[in-house]
Amino acid sequence: MKIFRADQVKQIDAYTIENEPVRSIDLMERAAFQLYRWLVQRYSRERKIKIYVGPGNNGGDGLALARMLAEDFYQVEVFYVKFTDKVTKDWKINYDRLAKQDKADVRYLVTGERMPVTDKQDLLVDGLFGSGLSRPLDGFPAEVVRSINKHEGEIIAIDIPSGLMGEDNSGNKRSNIVNATITLTFQFPNLSFFYAENEIFVGEWHLLPIGLHQDIIRELQTGFFYLTPDLIRSNMGKRKKFSHKGNFGHVLLISGCYGKMGAAILASRACLRTGTGLLTTHIPKFGYGIIQTALPEAMISIDQSDIIFTLAPDLEPYQAIGVGPAIGCRNNSHKALHDLIERAGVPIVFDADAINILGENRKWLNSVPAGSIFTPHPKEFERLVGKSKNHFDRNMKQIAFAKKYNVYLVLKGAFTSVACPDGSCYFNSTGNPGMATAGSGDVLTGIILSLLGQGYSPKLSALIGVYIHGLAGDIARDQYGEEALIATDIIENLGNAFKEIRKYE
Repeated sequence: MKIFRADQVKQIDAYTIENEPVRSIDLMERAAFQLYRWLVQRYSRERKIKIYVGPGNNGGDGLALARMLAEDFYQVEVFYVKFTDKVTKDWKINYDRLAKQDKADVRYLVTGERMPVTDKQDLLVDGLFGSGLSRPLDGFPAEVVRSINKHEGEIIAIDIPSGLMGEDNSGNKRSNIVNATITLTFQFPNLSFFYAENEIFVGEWHLLPIGLHQDIIRELQTGFFYLTPDLIRSNMGKRKKFSHKGNFGHVLLISGCYGKMGAAILASRACLRTGTGLLTTHIPKFGYGIIQTALPEAMISIDQSDIIFTLAPDLEPYQAIGVGPAIGCRNNSHKALHDLIERAGVPIVFDADAINILGENRKWLNSVPAGSIFTPHPKEFERLVGKSKNHFDRNMKQIAFAKKYNVYLVLKGAFTSVACPDGSCYFNSTGNPGMATAGSGDVLTGIILSLLGQGYSPKLSALIGVYIHGLAGDIARDQYGEEALIATDIIENLGNAFKEIRKYE
C-alpha cells in the first residue's frame, strides 16, 4: 500500500471528484458514512457522542457524521469551534442539512467562552482539522484542543488528530495536538502515524476505504509503502517436486561468544525454519557441544578462539553470510569483521555486535558488499549514524544511509521499517509489543539470512523477512499473550506464518 503526503492525498481527492466523477459533497458523504458504520458497530446508543468541528472539510465530515448518528437515534451534540467567518462550501451544505434535520444539539464555541463539561462515558469525536494543516495550532483552536485532552474517556479523531501534521512534526507544539484514543483515517495512513513519538496522539488507527480513484493511486509516485499480505504472497517462491537441499542455498552464520551462545541457537534455528538448504554456524570452540546438541541440522565451523569470533572460515561455499548476534566487540572481533567484509563476495546480513563494531569503524562501511542488509534496533542505529532529533529525523537518516552505502537498512521496532538504496522505505504491518523480548532480533537475522541464501533479492529478503517475523509473533501472541511471548515462540510459529500467507494462493 502506498503512503502519500498530505498534499498528494488532496490531489487524489481532486482527481476522484473529476474523473469518477463524483461531487465533492458526495465524496464527503461517503467518508462520513464509513465513519458512521464503524462507530455504530462498536458503540451503543447509551453513549453520548460529542463532536467537535472546525470550519473546513474535516469539520464537514464531522457534521455529516452527526446527522447520520442523530438519524439513527444516537445522542449527539456538536460543538462548532468558531474562530473565523470562513467555511468551506461542503461544510456549509452539511451544516444546513444538520440544522434542517433538527435532531442534534449544535453549540458554537468562541473565544472566552467556557469549555464544554464532559463525562468519562462520553465519546468525543475530533473533527477540527485534517491532514492538510501546515503550521502548529495556537490561539483559540489550541485552547480547545487542550480542553479536549482533559477528557478522561475515549477520543476518536477523524482522518488525523487535530494539530498533528501528516509528515514532519519537528517544529510542532505537542501540547496543542489532540491525544486520540483511536484515529479513523481514510484510504491511506499518514506517514506521521509510523513514528513512535506520535503514538500518544494517534492511538490505535484504522483505515476506512472511501473509493478513491485507482488510476491516480497507481500513477502517483511515492517513496513510502505499507506492507500487505498480497505483496508478500505474490513474491514468495514455490518449491518444485524435484528440488534438493542444494537448490535452497548454503549460508554462513557467525554468532555467539562465551556466555551468549543462545543467540547463535536462536538465529540458526530461525534460519533453518525459514527453509535454508544448508546452514553452517561459525562459533567459538567452547560452543561446539552446545550447538551440536541443540541443532543437529546445522553444520559447525569452529573459530580458533575458545570464546570469541577472531577469524572467518573460507567463504567460497556460501551464497549469503550473516554476522553479529552476540559475537562481542573485542579487538580481535573488530579485525575479524574487517577481514570478513574485505573477503566477502556476497551480501552480508549485519546485526547486533557487528553493527556496533561498524559504528566505531565507519570508514569500513565503504567496503561493505552492495545489497547487504543491516538490522539494528534503535540504539544500535544511533551508534551507526549518530543521534536523531526525533523519529522522523531518524527515518530520514535511515533512508540516507541506505542510499549512501547501497544497502538495505531494517530498523526494528513497531512498524519495523526497511529503507532501500533507491530511497524508498517500507513499513511493516505485522508484529506486536510481545516481541520486545530477548532474542527476537536474533530470530529476524536468521530469517533474513535464510531467504537471502535461497536466492531472494536483498530487498525481498528484508521485506518478506520482517513480515514473516512479525506474523509468526502475532500467531504466538494469540497462543501465549504478549507478556509470556519469548523468541523461541516466534521460531516455533514460522511454519504457521508461512501457511497463513499461502492459505489464499
